[in-house]
Parts: sequence; C-alpha cells; structure tokens
Amino acid sequence: MRLTGLIRIATVMFSLGTAWLFVQTYFNTGWKVVSLRSWLGAGPDLPKTQPPRNKCGNQKSCPENSFAFKVMSGAANVVGPSMCFENTIIMSGVKSNVGRGLNIALVNGTNGQLMKTDVFDMYSGDINLLLDFLKAIQSGTIVIVASYDDPATKLNDEARTLLTNLGSSHASKLAFRDNWTFVGAKGLKDKSPYEQHLKNEAAKNKYDGWPEVLEMEGCLPKKMD
Repeated sequence: MRLTGLIRIATVMFSLGTAWLFVQTYFNTGWKVVSLRSWLGAGPDLPKTQPPRNKCGNQKSCPENSFAFKVMSGAANVVGPSMCFENTIIMSGVKSNVGRGLNIALVNGTNGQLMKTDVFDMYSGDINLLLDFLKAIQSGTIVIVASYDDPATKLNDEARTLLTNLGSSHASKLAFRDNWTFVGAKGLKDKSPYEQHLKNEAAKNKYDGWPEVLEMEGCLPKKMD
C-alpha cells in the first residue's frame, strides 16, 4: 500500500509538472501563442511582407526628381489604350476618355499635374483640331501619346512636323493602322528615348488587320526651374 501511494504521488507531480511546462511554453503573461517552430528552437516567426509595388506597376522604381509612367496602345479596334502617370490612370477605357486615333495627355513637366487630355480621330476627323492642340502646347509640357485603331490617315505634313518637334522619330513614318506609343515634351532638344512604332503588316500582324499591342514604361526627369 505504501508503494502504491508513492507511485500515485509521483504520477500527480509529473502531471502537474507537465501542465506547468505546457503553459510556460505556449503562453506568456499576455497569453500570446508561441508557434511550434519557435518552441523547437528554429528561431522566431517573422511577419511575411510583400515587396513594395512600384508606381504604375512598373518593373523598376524611379529615382527622386522623376516621374513614373506607363502607356499602352489600343488593341485593334476593340480595346482602347491606357496611360498611367505617377501611379494614377489618366486615360483609359474605364475612364471613358479614349477613342479612335491619337490619344494625347499633357502633363506639367515641373510638378507632374495633369493639364489636359484629348482624342483626335485620324480616320475621319478634322486634322485642324489636332493642329490647334499641338500648336498651343507650352514649353516644358510632357506629351504622352497612344494610338488606337488608326493613327495616321488624316495626318498631314504639318501635324507630323509638330509631333517630330516634340521629340518623335517615327511621326513622319506613321501609316494606316500602325501602332504607336510616344512620350515627348515641348522644348526637348534631342529625340525622345521613349517611343515605339509597330507597322501594320499583314504577314506579321497579331490581330486580323492590326499589329499587336505596344506597352512602354519608364521614368521622366522633372523639369527643374
């Protein structure tokens, strides 16, 4: 009987000790649960963090004193173009401010504020509307252009020259249903490095009668007064 009593006492003490160890292991004074991984000595659990998203979803972040942009041309005559500037969509089908022809946004080159957006039908529209728009652009203004459907049928030499003066290398070559994206500026001394041009060629077109979508992104230096 005495031996049996000792065994019972030992069993109770063991149970109490195990319970105390469980509480000390899994709970602190704030009742915070400790993971099994930490309990086994694998180090503390660190919070999972997502890498920061760059402005406009671009692949690279832009340095200080520059603006992030992304521009996409339209897809055939079905999906309109889109433009993002400093993480804000400024033109898109969702905003209902894009259309057939040349889609153009003007941005202040110093503070990045959107100044104006407009669409010019280059298939059956009035070319004078585009000419007046281009002639009124002030020095230091960033000009963002995306084509949709047909950017060139109505383009004349004067309009092509005005676009070339904004830094374009391809405005003089644009033709029926070509795809074109371009970012330039009024007063730019050299040709813009931000321009894409894809010709409408039946043997190479991705769509029936139109080339594939163009997408361009980058960083534009701020105009420093």
